[in-house]
Amino acid sequence: MTVTSPFGVHRVLEPTGEAVTLPQAALRLDDDPRIGADEVRIDVEVLNLDAASYRQLADKHRGADRRVDGAAVRAEVLDIVRARGKMQNPVTGSGGMLIGTVAEVGPESALGLRLGDRVATLVSLSLTPLRLTDRLVRWDGLGERVPAAGHAILFGRSVAATLPEDLDPELALMVMDVCGAPALVARVVRDHRRRTGQDPLVLVLGGAGKSGSLSLAAAADAGAARRLAVVPHRWEAQTLRATALADEVVVADARSPLALHEAVLAAGGPADVTVVCVDVPGCEQPAIMATAQGGTVVYFSMATHFAAAALGAEGLAADVTMLIGNGYVPGHADYALSLLRRDPEVRGLFESRLAGEQTGAP
Repeated sequence: MTVTSPFGVHRVLEPTGEAVTLPQAALRLDDDPRIGADEVRIDVEVLNLDAASYRQLADKHRGADRRVDGAAVRAEVLDIVRARGKMQNPVTGSGGMLIGTVAEVGPESALGLRLGDRVATLVSLSLTPLRLTDRLVRWDGLGERVPAAGHAILFGRSVAATLPEDLDPELALMVMDVCGAPALVARVVRDHRRRTGQDPLVLVLGGAGKSGSLSLAAAADAGAARRLAVVPHRWEAQTLRATALADEVVVADARSPLALHEAVLAAGGPADVTVVCVDVPGCEQPAIMATAQGGTVVYFSMATHFAAAALGAEGLAADVTMLIGNGYVPGHADYALSLLRRDPEVRGLFESRLAGEQTGAP
């Protein structure tokens, strides 16, 4: 077996030499199915594109009638994977994750996986060597869920979780895709309570989405005093108001600084903790304006422009702590799945979303 790096540097084909980088920043990866001593090969079953990446692709291939050209989206995903050896949207830089079955385990792998395990990868497709072999013929290009065949490679320092037997595998995938968000939100809420002695008001932008709804549940679990949710559409507000996940739901454009600021103040803000789960750019400064001095903003969206956030906070003289949700917190998958199991309203939202993706419903 070839000599490997636990960080996957040996799989980087471009750039090379002194300019060689880690797999996520690489232009092209080696998708060879032959594994190194500490690697694992996964037979791919389903890809789950991250929301920001899929939205960018869908918007790019939207016709004059505003309908998405699914065939064009599918063709571009195939082109990306073929050219880069991984699924990394060149515009957003993000990818998603996958479900698959362990096909081969290197003798020095420390991931604890066994041959035949069905797993979800908890690292981004943007750094995972990937080869597709079925031309995605079962995918219509009209949703984030991508039935697929091929293989993926996990490195020595990758993260994967065995799929739970009590949940639909694709339901578990949806949860694991965003499991870093609730774990980090729970940590931030608990830290705020320890630091200030007060239960925080938590604001979630994009509260009806996958990461947003789990973040609301985690905020309650960690002891938030109140939870506010912002959504862009009335139908999302109606869906969320039918649950107890938020104390108040506001319909507002999270990209509009003044409109969001006024809406949050009217709902009892500003927030002590603001969580950005919106998959479009432009929410950086509005989130800061909606947050109290001394508060915390968690950017859990791959559409975030972090320079805009930093410079925006400076320009607003905002004394806020800004955190990048990096997708990994120890125990994050187990925690997110426990929220799903314990909260029937969260589970209902996820099951409804999964059913819509599987049938093509909006």
